[in-house]
Amino acid sequence: MADTKDKAKKVAPAKAKVQAKPTFSKETYMWWYENMKLMRRFEEKAGQLYGQQKIKGFCHLYIGQEACVAGAVTALTKDDKWITAYRDHAHPLALGTDPGAIMAELFAKATGCSKGKGGSMHMFDKEVNFMGGHGIVGAQVPLGAGIAFAEKYNKTGNLCICYMGDGAVRQGAFHEALNMAMTWKLPVIFVIENNGYAMGTSVERTSNVQQLYTLGESYDMPSFPVEAMSVENVHEAVAEAAARARAGEGPTLLEFRTYRYKGHSMSDPAKYRTKEELEDYKSRDSIEAVKATILLNKWATEEELEQIDEQAKQKVAEAVKFAEESPYPDPSELYTDIYAESDYPYIMD
Repeated sequence: MADTKDKAKKVAPAKAKVQAKPTFSKETYMWWYENMKLMRRFEEKAGQLYGQQKIKGFCHLYIGQEACVAGAVTALTKDDKWITAYRDHAHPLALGTDPGAIMAELFAKATGCSKGKGGSMHMFDKEVNFMGGHGIVGAQVPLGAGIAFAEKYNKTGNLCICYMGDGAVRQGAFHEALNMAMTWKLPVIFVIENNGYAMGTSVERTSNVQQLYTLGESYDMPSFPVEAMSVENVHEAVAEAAARARAGEGPTLLEFRTYRYKGHSMSDPAKYRTKEELEDYKSRDSIEAVKATILLNKWATEEELEQIDEQAKQKVAEAVKFAEESPYPDPSELYTDIYAESDYPYIMD
């Protein structure tokens, strides 16, 4: 049983502000709204389908954290690489992966983006440079550094953005990766999605260091907190980090202060937090802030935004239909995609 110390976070994201004089274009705000609505509706439907046992295994929803992805997509290029942990449905959605392929993966169908072999925690889509979806806590952090190493070695000018949860920063691999990335000035943006709880344990119960971004300062890495309920803040922070990476100045560590409205996974009743805390964070909702900015600047009417929402629901409905009608993988698929051939001239004794 969690004690009362778990019931509140000392480090809380600020409420997203309505932008009366926005610094971003109408097109950017409309893209944010459309894509964050799609993420939200997709995840809501995934939770419903899990309850119906059409989706099985583990399932970690992104509801509440949509700005962490949407703002980063508009700050980066289509050639940059992405990698994250197991809360990974929203990332490929925002990058352009077909919602049907993501839903089919949740259904363990052969038409899924990982051919039905990865499920909720192991989404991949090479076509949009999404490198996963990784189920082992913290394992994606050195992989993100390795991807950045390849980009630097091949002189592509691209970077890797590597997401992790606040619990992953307790792993040794996190510190090893930061040390190597800074030593070699790798073009990588490390993002801590600090939603306050590592599964059900609050940050303040797991570390004396609660300002998680300061962990990067141990390696003289540029490190900053980001009030990530604001999609504008996310875009600006990622854009600045990307500029440093492309200039050859190396990595950045960003602590995205965000919140998940649901439990850690579908099996988590989230009894370690109060209803008051949850409602407080819902009042900071990033999608509603973007909507209010659009309405205030008269870029769209309430009816037009409702139509965008309906279109998101329709896309999700079509994705579900596609997943339900798709076949399961043939048993022979157990033996495929295990090894990859390479032209690298290995020398074997």
